[in-house]
Amino acid sequence: MAEPEQQQDDVRLPGVNVPSTQSRPDLVTILGLVLTFGLIIGAIAFNPSKANFFNVPSLLIVLFGTITATCVSYTGEELRQSVKIIASSVFRPVRNFPALAKSMIDLGVIARTKGLLYLSNYETQTRKEPFLNYAMRLVVDGYGVDDLKRILQLQIDKEEEIHKRAASILRRGSEVAPAMGLIGTLIGLVQMLADLENPETIGPFMAVALLTTFYGAILGTIVMAPLAAKLEKNADDEVIAKTMTLRTVQSMLKQENPRNLEMVINSLLPPSSRIIYFK
Repeated sequence: MAEPEQQQDDVRLPGVNVPSTQSRPDLVTILGLVLTFGLIIGAIAFNPSKANFFNVPSLLIVLFGTITATCVSYTGEELRQSVKIIASSVFRPVRNFPALAKSMIDLGVIARTKGLLYLSNYETQTRKEPFLNYAMRLVVDGYGVDDLKRILQLQIDKEEEIHKRAASILRRGSEVAPAMGLIGTLIGLVQMLADLENPETIGPFMAVALLTTFYGAILGTIVMAPLAAKLEKNADDEVIAKTMTLRTVQSMLKQENPRNLEMVINSLLPPSSRIIYFK
């Protein structure tokens, strides 16, 4: 529905309804982890063996060894910036791309019909998408096409870099975890070889030694590597949303036909999210 002040205009303008970006639990990720661990636990539980698959020293070596060894590869500031983003692999921002695309074309139509300054009337709506709101304020403040593109592109590149770095931290952790498992196994083997005169301890020592490799494989292969892939996918979605904003404000400043903006935005979206605005 159009804004109240717009209904008195000679030209009927579209109402702008920017969808809110909400952080929701990623059920696919959560269910995937739960089911995978469930299969492993089930395989252990239904095995008639009396083997004990829980060993605190082995778990500490793999878990804390992976964390500390991974942290060595990055600065404190990089790690601090990445903590929140890594958490988004489980609780990620969910966007309605078709609705977001429609709202951006709505703004393009308004800018073409009423002028750029008129966009200030829609600040309440654009606040739902912070990057879009920031871009709209730059447009209303009179920034040129080149300056605006440079400012927004720098922010997009910086945001993408932070997201990719967070994914690289998990990738690095997925490489370190099996190695820490191997280190724990070597420690167990050394302890076993040092006590060869007692044959009764060989079996238990060997079992404990192998547990660290087991823990390392689980942490690296089942947890860290899949979460890194999910972060990369989330980063791609963020870049798409922000690039749509950049293309929209460029089109506004160039006073392009909104039909062209529709084609540009659809070219950025996957086929399932594309819209038909002009019939």
